[in-house]
Amino acid sequence: MGRVKPQNLMARMEHHQIGLYLVAILFGGILGFLAPGSAGALEHSINPVLGLLLFATFLGIPFASIGTAAKDLKFMGTILVLNFVVVPLVVFGLTRFIAGDQALLLGVLLVLLTPCIDYVIVFTGLAGGASERLLAAAPVLMLLQMLLLPVYLLLFIGPEVVSAIDPEPFIRALVVLILIPLAAAALTQALARKAAAGRGLMALMQGLMVPLMMATLAVVVGSQISGVARELGSLLVLVPIYAAFLLVMVPLGMLVAKPARLDVAATRAAVFSGATRNSLVVLPLALALPEPLALAALVVLTQTLIELIGMVLFVRFLPRIIRTPPLPEAA
Repeated sequence: MGRVKPQNLMARMEHHQIGLYLVAILFGGILGFLAPGSAGALEHSINPVLGLLLFATFLGIPFASIGTAAKDLKFMGTILVLNFVVVPLVVFGLTRFIAGDQALLLGVLLVLLTPCIDYVIVFTGLAGGASERLLAAAPVLMLLQMLLLPVYLLLFIGPEVVSAIDPEPFIRALVVLILIPLAAAALTQALARKAAAGRGLMALMQGLMVPLMMATLAVVVGSQISGVARELGSLLVLVPIYAAFLLVMVPLGMLVAKPARLDVAATRAAVFSGATRNSLVVLPLALALPEPLALAALVVLTQTLIELIGMVLFVRFLPRIIRTPPLPEAA
């Protein structure tokens, strides 16, 4: 039997990536339960693995054509209104049920107010959405959510709680996990235009996207699953909130996209952008919270698990909901 070429292996992994992500979650959960002593080492692995994942993700952003993407005013305007006007209103309404618990509330706000900039691109492509337009919009979404998140937290949870949060871990996470990988990706792209070494690094990292996502999910779940089991009663109340968010963002995404007259692929991309959240990026922020708010990290992880199930359903059913109109019959 001949060897499987690396290119073929990567293609197979991309084709089966949703199943592989679920396997990674299951593996992480089993590891966390059977070897609870590994939680500390796994938690320390989150930032390095996540940094590599975001570097690989940012390598796919066409930095040289961001100016062109910014001129795509209809699509950009749609996803900005959806993520930074509509979503906060939805989140405010859904979180009234847990407003009395600061740790739960803060965790839900952290994750639901931050639009996804990594695996949303993959799921959008699998559902026939305009993934390349989301990819080009990723830096804008990342920048705006970091600027607006503190404002939303002040409005929704109040200055008392926000003032108790040490900003230093947030700034460190922003620099280490976002700005450095983003700058490194831009430099690598610039190098790739001039040297074969840069092109080789880009090809390698993009080929490792699925394994890196699997590794990230496994270490995140493995490091936190024991805590999820201990706090299961508190976390179960979040399941209907997260499920309701996914459900309501489908018609709202379609509604916001309608005035812009986006095509089918762009409308699907807008719906995915409004529904998927930046859980893997905000998790290090949640882990850096003081002890009274430590439950927020498990709140973020719970959203990740619910969302991945939701994405499987989105990939299958969203193309049936947002369909290409049939061609007119010939006379």
